[in-house]
Amino acid sequence: MLARTLARIDLKKQQGLRTPDELWIVDHNDVYTLGQAGKEEHILQRTNTPIIKTDRGGQVTWHGHGQLVIYWVFDLDSLSWSVRNLVSHAEQAIEDVINECLRDTTSSDSAYISARARRDAPGVYLYADMAEKNHTDSDMSAANVSVDNTIMLGKMASLGFKIKHGFSYHGIAINLDCDLSAFNAINPCGYAGMQMLRLSDFVAMHRDVSDNIKDDANDDNNSQQTRHSLSYEQVTQKLIDNIAKRHAGLIELRALAPK
Repeated sequence: MLARTLARIDLKKQQGLRTPDELWIVDHNDVYTLGQAGKEEHILQRTNTPIIKTDRGGQVTWHGHGQLVIYWVFDLDSLSWSVRNLVSHAEQAIEDVINECLRDTTSSDSAYISARARRDAPGVYLYADMAEKNHTDSDMSAANVSVDNTIMLGKMASLGFKIKHGFSYHGIAINLDCDLSAFNAINPCGYAGMQMLRLSDFVAMHRDVSDNIKDDANDDNNSQQTRHSLSYEQVTQKLIDNIAKRHAGLIELRALAPK
């Protein structure tokens, strides 16, 4: 990413060329990454998992299989985006997709749960609205969740960007169906006791997108369950589509949540 970004910077400065922006979809082997200003005190236990120092912002986090990682290799100046715009677009894209998945689920337990960002801590978190629990037929969009009646359940997505000469790299990580036990060895993103969540605990998910179109006549229950579940690939595509629309100016930023 750094080599690619440096080449883009050079082309723009030396030749005035604008190069295409890119999204990198990454599947990591197990790794802990420590941000540029990261403090090793947030690593609570040394394991066999490698610890890699990076140049992104933020503290320590974990990446591994079952986690959706997308790196935003963007020319922010050409988009007329500030760093705050980048972070807000990333958070709101994640909110949109997670809330869509929560709305589409048949689980009544998820009917009063919504995803939203926080002003005081980058990332996307799940909240349970205790008032909405008794009004499951009401609109569950993030904008309608009452701050006074919510309980934060935990964090589902993390952000960490690096900006160099107006170009961004690194990006976002969303826990889909990964093993969350790896987070027990760290203070995730520097927050002691932060509960990490994964989408598969709230929405039915399956591994293979091709399963979604199979019809096994000998197992109607299995077929019906698969048709009403989401694959890793489907969630990934939903997020790519949302980010692409934002990049094209088709989705505007919503007002930031109150502090």
